[in-house]
Amino acid sequence: MSRASRARRAAAAAAFGGGGLTALTAVAVGVVAVEARLARRWVGRPFGDAGPEADGVYGAGPGTTLVLGVVGDSSADGLGAETAEQTPGAIVATGLAALAGRRVRLVNKAVVGADSRDLPGQVDRLLADVAAPDAVLVMVGANDVTHRVRPPEAVRALGEAMARLRSAGAEVVVGTCPDLGVVEPVAQPLRTLARRGGRELAAAQTIAVVEAGGRSVSLGDLLGPEFRAAPTELFSADRFHPSPAGYARAAAVLLPAVGAALDLWPAQERVGRSDRVVPVAQAAAAAAHEPGTEVEGARHHGAERGPLGRWARLRRRSER
Repeated sequence: MSRASRARRAAAAAAFGGGGLTALTAVAVGVVAVEARLARRWVGRPFGDAGPEADGVYGAGPGTTLVLGVVGDSSADGLGAETAEQTPGAIVATGLAALAGRRVRLVNKAVVGADSRDLPGQVDRLLADVAAPDAVLVMVGANDVTHRVRPPEAVRALGEAMARLRSAGAEVVVGTCPDLGVVEPVAQPLRTLARRGGRELAAAQTIAVVEAGGRSVSLGDLLGPEFRAAPTELFSADRFHPSPAGYARAAAVLLPAVGAALDLWPAQERVGRSDRVVPVAQAAAAAAHEPGTEVEGARHHGAERGPLGRWARLRRRSER
């Protein structure tokens, strides 16, 4: 079965209530969950139960203040960052303010330990505070693997949250499931199994996001090569969460997508194989294997859908 077929199968299961990952992967993910819990117990909780409080206004300038919401798990909350300004939400808000020449208000509802099933509740709390955020950044997926959440259930919850946010008029960018295979306390051969489970979830997330009218950015093993070269620089003391430098690296690939969704990112700032329009399942599978890839809905010969479903655009942007 091809990667695109596996992605399409997982997304279809989310929509119609069927199965999820293969039996082998499901068992493997269960073992990874146990391994991750043991590793967490060994490492401890050096950062407590929440990232730095980052809500507030960033940047300066005239005009209406833009509102950026953040929902998701500990990576969205910035656990491991030392200051509020080092959290991914604050980094993206600061970048948006520079792009727009306007102030950006950050409203963070992400919760450490959350998985995709918690997203609808977080969205409820976000929309209770801000009825119509301009953009919402979602970072979620790792705890779905370690909590053994069935991928169809995780993707359905993500889709529900997406629908609420899009109905409220928000542009939505989702950083998909990261690669647990780069986490040092997870030993081989479980790293390889964790990587496969995470990639399959990330691909299914991408399909759900694009179908709902949002954009996805694959985080995957974004920190992998650099982590292997300098593990103490990009991962924090708990060896699970990114360090400030790691969050900056992730925010560098998320900011362009959020900026583009708000028509703020310069269209000419792209690199390499900038644009490809392919069926969404193919795009999702490719993105899951190429961290930093952005996927959004597209039209092909004037149509949104083709014989294999929704058309999607794969894009690699500059990280400057």
